[in-house]
Amino acid sequence: MNKNRLKDKTVLITGASSGIGRACSMAFAAHGAKLIITARRASELAQLKTELVEKFGVEVFSAVFDVQNRSQIEQFFTQIPVQFQQIDILLNNAGLALGLCPTLESNCDDWESMLNTNVAGMFYMTKAVLEIMCQRLSGHIINLGSVAGVVHYANASVYCATKAAVHAFSNSLREECIEKNIKVSEVMPGMVNTEFSTVRFKGDKERADNVYAGMNPLTADDIADLVIYIANLPPHVNLAQSLIFPTAQAGTKVHRRNDID
Repeated sequence: MNKNRLKDKTVLITGASSGIGRACSMAFAAHGAKLIITARRASELAQLKTELVEKFGVEVFSAVFDVQNRSQIEQFFTQIPVQFQQIDILLNNAGLALGLCPTLESNCDDWESMLNTNVAGMFYMTKAVLEIMCQRLSGHIINLGSVAGVVHYANASVYCATKAAVHAFSNSLREECIEKNIKVSEVMPGMVNTEFSTVRFKGDKERADNVYAGMNPLTADDIADLVIYIANLPPHVNLAQSLIFPTAQAGTKVHRRNDID
């Protein structure tokens, strides 16, 4: 698939300052897309914007806000410059896991953060962008889910529930949008070595590194490659669901080797 269908498309990416969001921002820019990048961390987002403009010469609009906050989202959509308002692709990437322990021992504040970011924030962003796409009868919404949305595991009940919500929402929305010529795709990664586990374990880097010990996990660039493939497909083709694992993972089973650090 050599044809570039992404040049000059306007792509909105949440959670763009690090990990998968950052890798996807770089990949879309490499294909000549105009970017709207959003995140909570101002300095990292500003650094990314500078890098995108200097390396790829693309137009970039950045905005710092928290997808957990509906009023901040509403304000953001009133501030998008005219040249970025016709959004072609929404990548709902913002998300997190907090904690890995039995439900009875979990922190309710962590639950709220996961629910508000992974679920409510995605709902709010999608609804706002849908209003734009439905007027044009064109668009593509790509939701970052997880294998946890379809293969559930112990000690992560609420995180799994949030990603199951992403899966259900994507399936339902796809049917709603079919008459509007709007694609809805879901990417469900397995183990990806980003800040994910460090955030989950609240800065405990040693514990986070142990998650990937003895195996070669996916990288953020691996996921970005898949997202670009999905977004660049011909208009009549929608890769609706993509479950992507490292070779050493199958569902909840992971093969670890002593010869891999």
